[in-house]
Amino acid sequence: MSLAQQVQPDPSHHLTLSEAIQQAQANEPTFAAAAAAEKSARIDGYLAKTALLPSVVYHNQMLYTQPNGQTNQGGQVGAQASPVFIANNAVHEYTSQGVVNETIGLKQFADAQVAAANAARATAELEIARRGLVATVVALYYSLTAARDKAKAQADAFAEAKAFTTVTQQREAAREVAHADVVKAQLQMQQKQRDLTDANVAADRVRLELGVLLFPDPRTPYSTDASTQQRNLPTREEVNLLATKNNPEMRSALAAINAANAGVKSAKAAYLPDLGLNFTYGIDAPQFAKRGPDDVRNLGYSISGTVDIPVWDWFSTQKRVKQSEIQRDAAKVGLTSAQRRLIATLEESYAEATAARDELDLLDQSVHTAEESLRLTKLRYAAGESTALEVVDAQNSYLAAVTAQSDGSVRFESALAALQVLTGNL
Repeated sequence: MSLAQQVQPDPSHHLTLSEAIQQAQANEPTFAAAAAAEKSARIDGYLAKTALLPSVVYHNQMLYTQPNGQTNQGGQVGAQASPVFIANNAVHEYTSQGVVNETIGLKQFADAQVAAANAARATAELEIARRGLVATVVALYYSLTAARDKAKAQADAFAEAKAFTTVTQQREAAREVAHADVVKAQLQMQQKQRDLTDANVAADRVRLELGVLLFPDPRTPYSTDASTQQRNLPTREEVNLLATKNNPEMRSALAAINAANAGVKSAKAAYLPDLGLNFTYGIDAPQFAKRGPDDVRNLGYSISGTVDIPVWDWFSTQKRVKQSEIQRDAAKVGLTSAQRRLIATLEESYAEATAARDELDLLDQSVHTAEESLRLTKLRYAAGESTALEVVDAQNSYLAAVTAQSDGSVRFESALAALQVLTGNL
């Protein structure tokens, strides 16, 4: 298969820009990692919230201890054998209890706030990754169209050069021009043939680069839409409003601030006591039964509460508080940096889109002018009023104008997509 055949679009597998973006999101590893991090952060937030709720377990245990040969009352009716280990209550001990535990402290609530802020930040980072991927896909998508247009322009230029070579040979045979014209035309034709080969290779390279993002096999043939002709831009006020409202970098920086503030609160919570509550219902007796000897009741409940007051930890809490405050200060710097970057990005993106649109209008005029110049120069050459060098220059000027128009189209589409991404419309 020739290079010219390789870059031809496959109409049976047509991809719109939105379909290309969707397939890229399903296949690109960096975006997949960001999506996984966002889901993991959401789970961390859920786990932090469940830590605020009581835990319930159903505890079952059977314990046998060697008797020491003595007897004791052991809290039961009648005498029972005493165990060797004084920590154990009886030679035979059965436990079957439902246990409810709850710890109430500021740290648990602060940790839940940290997890919620981190989940919000992960969501913003996922949107940042999505927008970056969209920008990449848009650039490659329209670069592929431009590369194919350039390859077509080079093919037309080669055909034009070949036809001009035939004309010079015919005029030389009629003794109307010198052999130098034929040589010049042949050199031009050979150059255009080399340029056509390079253009086909470049188009195939862009097709493979985009294919890597879209398909399991990047060699899969496909076709894309041509560049849109709509050149309307949103107003500066609309862009500023939407970009400020929908900017994920700002949301990420704000979430980082919230997480840092909650982290400081969590660190300071170590100075305060925690209240522990426990409720136990079941049996803890020498018999695995609701009733013991003499109809003693084994089934019952107990309630306990504990308050642990921190006294001394070798300044560990103080250092953790200091560490969290350092991280909070860094997060504040990140927020102000994101604000400055947003302002600069808005200005740069809108200026680039405006310049690209205006340049594309000028390039359209250049193509029309170069095409007319080539037509007139060929007519003058046929009438013997111009040289072969002038025809070659006109051919090169027209090809350069068409190539620049393709590059200008990619520049405008990329700049427009950057504005749409910035405002959250793409």
